[in-house]
Amino acid sequence: MLSPSIPNCCYCIHCNPQSTNYLLNCCDFFPLRALSIPAVVWLASLCKILHSSFYPHQSSFLNNNNNNNAGSIQKKNVLFVIAHPDDESMFFSPTINHLTSRGHNIHILCMSTGNADGIGDVRKEELYKASVILKVPLQQVTTIDHPDFQDGFGKVWNSSKLSKILEKKILAHAIDMIITFDNYGVSGHCNHRDVHQGVRRFTLDTSEKDIEAWELVSSNIVRKYSGPIDIWLSFWTLKGEMHCLVNEHPLRSYAAMSQHLSQWVWFRKLFVSFSSYTYVNTLRKINK
Repeated sequence: MLSPSIPNCCYCIHCNPQSTNYLLNCCDFFPLRALSIPAVVWLASLCKILHSSFYPHQSSFLNNNNNNNAGSIQKKNVLFVIAHPDDESMFFSPTINHLTSRGHNIHILCMSTGNADGIGDVRKEELYKASVILKVPLQQVTTIDHPDFQDGFGKVWNSSKLSKILEKKILAHAIDMIITFDNYGVSGHCNHRDVHQGVRRFTLDTSEKDIEAWELVSSNIVRKYSGPIDIWLSFWTLKGEMHCLVNEHPLRSYAAMSQHLSQWVWFRKLFVSFSSYTYVNTLRKINK
């Protein structure tokens, strides 16, 4: 008896032995293509940063022209309020690099010495070294060592006291703008969040209505570790009074963070390499 005929299928190994190589090639091709897509996006993102290094992005942030000198930028005194030594390099360096490259006058107010492990004096010196790399004058870097503002989880910082310290700093240096953490504080650290509350308290209590306050927008964990890819998402999600600042000198940020030798362990090296905060900052205005 004749067996029923089986239609010849070019994809069937029994009918066409050459299809074995075809299937193997497909198995190799599709995973490779899947991996190549993020690699291409990552490369494109790095090219965007490289392009920004040579041709700085013309952001409207602090780019108001001086009416007395058309075409020039009116320089501002900008105060970064952070919780610990290394916050300036780990989170805010794209903004610091953007502002220093345009001649704005940068001040840093660090609300603790980072003394959770008993090395506050060491960490304070590391902050000064990092500030040199970031082109912030040392006389404009202030570290607070106060019993009520000690580094650590579970330590609540009084927003009213923080506001008063902030007010003295602002009046002494004619500060025009404050930049700090948002309510989540990037990592959720309680000290970061308390700094935000202290700045917000100042904006509500102060009679200095011309001082602007801006916060660094926290992102979800996927975007947080997407590296330079987050540049595209940051621009895409801008709305209202927000600005996106691309880091024009990412190697400078890496060098600044490496000055914090007491914190420069393997997982922080990975963080600085893959964190979106090394490559881009999104700032949002704090409404009074």
